Formats: sequence, structure tokens, C-alpha cells
Amino acid sequence: MAQWQKIKIIRENGETVDAQAPIIISASRSTDIPAFYADWFFHRLKIGYSAWTNPFNGVKSYVSYKNARFFVFWSKNPKPLLNHIDELKRMNFYIQFTLNNYVSEGLEKGVPPLEDRIETFKQLVKTFGKGRVIWRFDPLILTDKITVDDLLRKVENIGDQLFGYTEKLVFSFADIALYKKVKSNLEKNNINYSEWTENQMLDFAQRLSELNKKWNFQLATCGEKIDISQFGIQHNKCIDDDFDNTVCKK
Repeated sequence: MAQWQKIKIIRENGETVDAQAPIIISASRSTDIPAFYADWFFHRLKIGYSAWTNPFNGVKSYVSYKNARFFVFWSKNPKPLLNHIDELKRMNFYIQFTLNNYVSEGLEKGVPPLEDRIETFKQLVKTFGKGRVIWRFDPLILTDKITVDDLLRKVENIGDQLFGYTEKLVFSFADIALYKKVKSNLEKNNINYSEWTENQMLDFAQRLSELNKKWNFQLATCGEKIDISQFGIQHNKCIDDDFDNTVCKK
């Protein structure tokens, strides 16, 4: 974990506290801030800091935006960001847009219809530029109703609609055993999932690479141990510093 500089800040109530002052702000992998708290986030950005209370021990910590130079937004529905166009145009940022298609299986019940999310993707690109929006199909999950063939069809359906609107596709294979909460939710909803085998991953990667010949997207995995570079698929960092530098220079 990165150790950011700590500084003293003065809270709105006049209290002086310690705060981390990161250069990169990741908002946020644990809570969909763009979908549900975009107004709050940009308000706190103006104030200059945010507070976070650890749900396990109740300890409050503070994040200062004083040194922030780059922002990464993670979201399944970043449409509310379009209400903050002026603020965003003054920032260095990109959006990690998780755009899956599990509508018929009901695996993502809190997101807008697929066609609305695709339209949001296109609006964001038209407003901020193609390099600012990364398409993530994450995670790729196998169940008794979703096969490798099904996943490839789902990816192809979205890829065809995003052609010309993105340069990159990032994906990951669901590793249910590592996520107890996900595992519990799937079991409670009687979803018969299966873990990916290495052969299935290789099969998917090879066929996705063939499919990509019509798009020529940059393909990358997120947090995967398996090496599938022989299919032209890169290992990707969660926040890619090379990509950050490229966007910052635009």
C-alpha cells in the first residue's frame, strides 16, 4: 500500500487533525461514489478534504486533496458525473466504467438498463474524450446458466456498440473463493456458480483475441495471476501509471 505524505489540516469546526495527502485519488473501489455520491464528492473537493470512518474499529481518518494531481473514478453507473462537467474539465482524470451484461441473470440488480449504460458511456466519451473512459467487463462469472460461449457473446454485444468510443477493454475472471461476501450472496440467491479452470481461461483469452480483430482494442486483465500474453492480452495495474501519464499530457 502506498504511503502518502501526511499533513495537518483544519476542519470546518476549527479542529486541527492529521490527514493523508495522496497524489492520486481513487474514488472509489469499495463504494460507487460517481453513481451515488457525486454531488457530495465535488462538494468535499471544494472544501479540501474528506473524512472516512473505519466500519470495523470506528476510527476516523482524513484525506486531504491538497496534493491531488490525478483522479480515478470507478463506477457501474457514472452518469451523475455529467452534472459536473465544468469541474471535471479542470481535472486530470479517467473513468473505470464497469459495463457488464448480466441483465437476464439478474446478477446486477442495482444498475440501469444496459442500453442506458451504453448511452452514458458514449456521452462521457463525447464530452471528455475517448482516452478518459476505460471499459471494464468485470468480473467474468461462470454459472450453470452462463458459459464461456455466453460470456463471449455478451462481450461481443457490448464491444460492437462501443466500437469507436473506447480504446481499451479490461477484464478479470471471477475468483469467488477469495470473496466471502460474494460467495455468500450467490449461494443465498441459489446461483450455481463455478470457478474458472486454467483451460477455460486460456480458451476464453484465445477466442477474445480473435474477436478483437474487428475492434483492435487494447486488451488487459486486472489482478490475474495467469499469463495470457501469448494472445496479446496484457497484465494491467488497477491504476495504470503509464496510462495516467499519457492522459495527463493530453
